[in-house]
Amino acid sequence: MHQNTFYCRTKNLLHLVVCLASRNFHRWARKYRIPQGEGNRLTLLNNWEATFFDFDEQKLVNLIKDGKKLGVDLFLLDDGWFGNKYSRNYDSAGLGDWQENVQKLPHGIGYLVNEAEAIGLKFGIWIEPEMVNPKSELHVNHPDWVIKLPNRSEYYFRNQLVLDMSNEAVREFVYDVVDRLFTQHQKLAYIKWDCNAVIYNAYSATNPHQSHLYVDYVRGLYSVLDRLRKKYPSVSIMLCSGGGGRIDYGVLQYFTEFWPSDNTDGLERIFIQWSYSFFFPAISICNHVTDWGKQSLKFRTDVAMMGKLGYDIVVSKLDENELLFSQQALQSYARLKDIIWHDELFRLVSPYRHEHDIAALMFVSENQDKAIVIVLEVMVSFDSKDLIR
Repeated sequence: MHQNTFYCRTKNLLHLVVCLASRNFHRWARKYRIPQGEGNRLTLLNNWEATFFDFDEQKLVNLIKDGKKLGVDLFLLDDGWFGNKYSRNYDSAGLGDWQENVQKLPHGIGYLVNEAEAIGLKFGIWIEPEMVNPKSELHVNHPDWVIKLPNRSEYYFRNQLVLDMSNEAVREFVYDVVDRLFTQHQKLAYIKWDCNAVIYNAYSATNPHQSHLYVDYVRGLYSVLDRLRKKYPSVSIMLCSGGGGRIDYGVLQYFTEFWPSDNTDGLERIFIQWSYSFFFPAISICNHVTDWGKQSLKFRTDVAMMGKLGYDIVVSKLDENELLFSQQALQSYARLKDIIWHDELFRLVSPYRHEHDIAALMFVSENQDKAIVIVLEVMVSFDSKDLIR
C-alpha cells in the first residue's frame, strides 16, 4: 500500500473487511440505487417543532423568512396543512383528506410556494398517503379501503389505520394524491413521505389471497412509487416511517434520502447515525439540528453534519450569537458537503468502544487531497449512568 494512501486501522481482518464492504455499499448505492445519489441535496428548515399543528398562513410566511435568514435551501411544511370537514388540528382527524385547510391556508399551498420562491427558497411538503384517520371523509366514504379484520376491534397507532395498497383503487388514490400536488404546484421541490403505523389485524376486503397481503402491500406501494419516479425523476423525496421503520435498499430506489429516527437528541444521534453509516451513504441520511437534548448548539450541529444537514428549530428563539453561528455553520457545510456526500467514509473511533470517550470519523476526497475529520466527545455506557461531559 502506498505510504500516502488512507486506510482503515484495524485490529483484525474482519474489521478491515467491514470497512471496505461498507464503502463499497456506499459507492454502489450512490451510483446505482439511490436517486440522484451522485447529485445534490437541499438543506432545509422544517416547521414541525416550531408549530406542530398550530399554524396559519402568516405564521408560515414568517417561518419561511426565518429559513432565508438562517441560510437553508428549502422550507418544509410538515403535518397539519389539510382537512376541512375534519380539520387536521391534532393527530386523530383529517388524515386521508388531502385538500388544503381553508382556515389555515386561505390562499392555498401555491401561495406559500410563491412566497418561498420570491425570497430564493424552494418549498417542500409533508404527506402520509398510505394512512387514514377513522375521523376523515376518506374513511367514511371508503371503509373497505382499510386493512382490518371484520368483526374485530380496530387497533390504532397514532390514531390511524393503514390503507390497503394491494387494492388497485387505493393505489390509484395514493398516486393521485402526489400527482395532484405536483400538477397543481409545479415548483414544489420536495416531499417528506411519512408512514406512522404498522399493520394490525391484517385483512384485505378485496385481496383473494390473504396470506399474500404483506407482500402484495409492498408490491403495490412500489408500483405507485415507480410511476411517480418515472414522471418526476428529479424531485427530492424523504422516506420517513416513525423514524427509520422501513429503511432498506428495496424502497430506497425511489427515495433520495431517509429519516433515521425521531430521536434527535444530539448525543444519542451519534450512535444512531454511526450504525446506519455502515450500510447507507451520508448523502442519504437526514440529520437535523433540533432543540432536543441539553448539548450545545455547536455539538448538535457537528453531529448533524455527519450526513444531510437540516434544521427543526425555532429560528426566532436563537440569540444573536446562536444565529450567527448557525449561518456560518451552513456556509461551512456548503464548502464541505461534496466530500461528506460523495467521497469515502472512515470510522476512526467507535462511540460503542467503552474505553474511549470520543467518536471520530473522517471523510476523504477521492484523490485523497482533502479530508474532513469530525471528533465528538462522549462518555456513554448503556449499562452505566455516565453522561455527556
